[in-house]
Amino acid sequence: MDQLAAMRAFMGVVETGSFTRAAERLAMPKATLTKHIQQLEAHLSTRLLNRTTRRVTVTPDGAAYYERALALLNELEELDGSMSASQANPRGRLRIDLSSSLAVDVLIPALPDFLARYPDIRVDVGCTDRPVDLLGENVDCVIRVGEIRDPSLVARRIGQMPFLTCAAPSYIAAHGIPRHPRDLETDHFMIRYFSEASGRYYDHEFRRSGEVVEVAGRYRIACNDGVAYLAAGLAGLGVIQAPAFMVGPHIASGALVAVLEGWDFEPMPIHVVYAPNRHLSNRVRVFVDWVADRFARAQLA
Repeated sequence: MDQLAAMRAFMGVVETGSFTRAAERLAMPKATLTKHIQQLEAHLSTRLLNRTTRRVTVTPDGAAYYERALALLNELEELDGSMSASQANPRGRLRIDLSSSLAVDVLIPALPDFLARYPDIRVDVGCTDRPVDLLGENVDCVIRVGEIRDPSLVARRIGQMPFLTCAAPSYIAAHGIPRHPRDLETDHFMIRYFSEASGRYYDHEFRRSGEVVEVAGRYRIACNDGVAYLAAGLAGLGVIQAPAFMVGPHIASGALVAVLEGWDFEPMPIHVVYAPNRHLSNRVRVFVDWVADRFARAQLA
């Protein structure tokens, strides 16, 4: 049995959900792929996949094997890529994680440039705000807003995120314009944001001429995703305090109106974070350098 070929065949089926699609992706006959997986299951003395006429699902043993196999094959790809002939052309799978708003508005529109430079890298984009177990989840790096408090991780600051406070014209027509941050606790409604991981609600901080005001704000709706948070603001459900890159185009179009101007929110740092590794992956290294440049071009540096 060619164990590496069998592992790749199994992983192809897990990732595509189909023997046919996996065979197409791996450019091998379906019968050969099926034989590889049968040999792998016989070698391991366990069933990795449940097959029916309609779909293929992963067994618990198969899910555990997939995670270990993915880490092993990533290491193998990195070993190959560490050779001098391959360093100029990094290859393999790059798994990154960031918020959906940063992914949709900043990263993904710029990815054609990255993939044109590095055509042999495959990018898996996860969209979350929760803490990620980089090693346990086989994630190469994450992009996060705010201070990084885990000393076991390497964090490179790649930019900063200014915030703006705004509301939809429909909200202003119904409730008027807040004149002071304290109005958000008495006469207005905020749209609040809460952590996906902890469920904690974030307060809003305003600064002007040395005065600092922190408010929670009355609310009728709260969100734990940036895209949903913006949608709620556009729907007139309350005042939002959101990254400038998200709301700027909507302010320019008139879909949102800036309020409490003159009251600033201190920009939050943006970091790309990865696990410490004596031999940092070449594909991670080129991505980190590239994404720092792209954030600078997006005026987030």
